[in-house]
Amino acid sequence: MNQLRFVVLFGATMFLCAFTTIQSIDWKINDGYSIKFKATDAEGVFKTMTGDISFNENDLSSSKFSVSVDVSSINTGNGMKNKHAKSDKWLDAAKYPSISFNSSKISKSANGYQVEGTLEMHGLKKQIVIPFIFSSNTFKGNFSVNRMDFGVGTMEGMSKKVSNEIALEISVPVTKK
Repeated sequence: MNQLRFVVLFGATMFLCAFTTIQSIDWKINDGYSIKFKATDAEGVFKTMTGDISFNENDLSSSKFSVSVDVSSINTGNGMKNKHAKSDKWLDAAKYPSISFNSSKISKSANGYQVEGTLEMHGLKKQIVIPFIFSSNTFKGNFSVNRMDFGVGTMEGMSKKVSNEIALEISVPVTKK
């Protein structure tokens, strides 16, 4: 009787182990990441990013991104443009010190993956979709954001020289935690 119980318990344990859920892998953001932006009459980089990344190509449902960019880390290559970009006429770094993105869904796409989530910038939140690839432990994505959707700048004076659509190119190398 004890042998039968052992066989049943062993079999049940093996059966349950076969259905163990796959968990996402936590990743550490490495130095060497790049956040570039480009528009008519405005281009540069953000130099400071932090965040939490959990991603497993085999379990996208438990994967998530939560990242933040320090607005004061903007660098256009021109001191006056940097000062202007941080001012209350544009990004208002004093009032809105960060730009954040929190994912709600990650899925496969024809060319890699796409992440849906909330982008918060300049005090406003909008749902966006970011296409990306994950290769050689690096996340790479290209997408655009309409600055006017977030109340960044105006369409008056010199500000109207900057296009509404801001193209972003992101590259984030990571290592497993």
